[in-house]
Amino acid sequence: MKRYDQIQIGDREQINHTITQEDMDKFVQLTGDDNKLHVDEAFASKTMFKKPVVHGMLGASFISTIIGTKLPGDGALWFSQTLEFLLPVRLGDQLTVIAEVIKKNDKEQIIELKTEIYNQNRQVVTKGIAKVKVIAQDAATEDAQSDTAKKPRTALVTGGTGGIGSATCLQLAADGFNVVIHYRNNRESAEALQTTIVQKGGKAIIVSADLRDETAINSMIEKAQRAFGHIDILVHCAAPPIPAIKFQDLTWSDYQAQLDLNIKSVFSLVKAVIPLMIKQQYGKIINIGSLTVDKPNSDWSPYITAKAALIGFTRSLAVELAPKGVRINMVSPGMVHTELTADIPEKIKLLTAAQTPLRRLATTKDVAQTISYLASERSDFLTGENIRLNGGQIMI
Repeated sequence: MKRYDQIQIGDREQINHTITQEDMDKFVQLTGDDNKLHVDEAFASKTMFKKPVVHGMLGASFISTIIGTKLPGDGALWFSQTLEFLLPVRLGDQLTVIAEVIKKNDKEQIIELKTEIYNQNRQVVTKGIAKVKVIAQDAATEDAQSDTAKKPRTALVTGGTGGIGSATCLQLAADGFNVVIHYRNNRESAEALQTTIVQKGGKAIIVSADLRDETAINSMIEKAQRAFGHIDILVHCAAPPIPAIKFQDLTWSDYQAQLDLNIKSVFSLVKAVIPLMIKQQYGKIINIGSLTVDKPNSDWSPYITAKAALIGFTRSLAVELAPKGVRINMVSPGMVHTELTADIPEKIKLLTAAQTPLRRLATTKDVAQTISYLASERSDFLTGENIRLNGGQIMI
């Protein structure tokens, strides 16, 4: 939270949120406001609005979010708010909520904020003035919270509901890490994984984000920070499907899809967490590669190209970030029993296992335990490495 003396007139923050049907349903369930103008398409079609209108207070509730989490943040006492609802908000609208300090009352340590909500067409849909008292926090309490925040460490795992991702979340939780479980669509699996970790005595939160969207990534990082105060480990397990396509049938969009998740998303994730890691002079980034870079198979050219690029990305960053206390490494498994490889014929899996010196395929536990080592202090003198976890298929 910002102290009163740190806040200046003109300070400004913003958050973004897309209104979903789930938002609408939860609002109705919580408030009991099932006005047909909001929930009944047939009814709304006979009004001047023609389509259902999102509850005005649903959109306005995000003013509370920006005050409580950003300006001024934790401990803010929001005690007054004027509101003007200028335009209807519709399902699917992309809202941008902006708060700007316009006045300060030094005696009472109160700030006034101009609050505005815009839609995706840059139209103001709601505006008003908020009054917030900035609650001073005892310095000793702040120091105690700072000491507490140092331990345990926090790990963000992207693709946390996948085979490797979920095994990694469970392993890191068992190692004593706070775990931030990222998912894109599979909320049910994320919640089940979170429940398992909590029942075993660990701490975990779930966060949703499209990793191709930089704004969504920044929002995810902010939620992780708010929950645990810091991010020490980033493990990028998210992976798109790997369609088998002959080169003559490929288009550039096939390559772009793999590059977006394996390179662009890593770029955006690293950009978001690096300032935090540099500030604490410690951090670890662990990327997931693939045996196919060293031992290519046919029909996977976009995937192999992206994973090869990730090796170069990892090594170049390792050199730059090492003096700042940040280590970045990779784990490149051979074939692993996951949903990602479920469509590979059983004959090929058996042949691969037979050709592996250890005579089996990798398990998600094998990968998770290797990630566990890289996330631990035991690997503090290791950076820029690509650990080939393939049972001896490739030895370099």
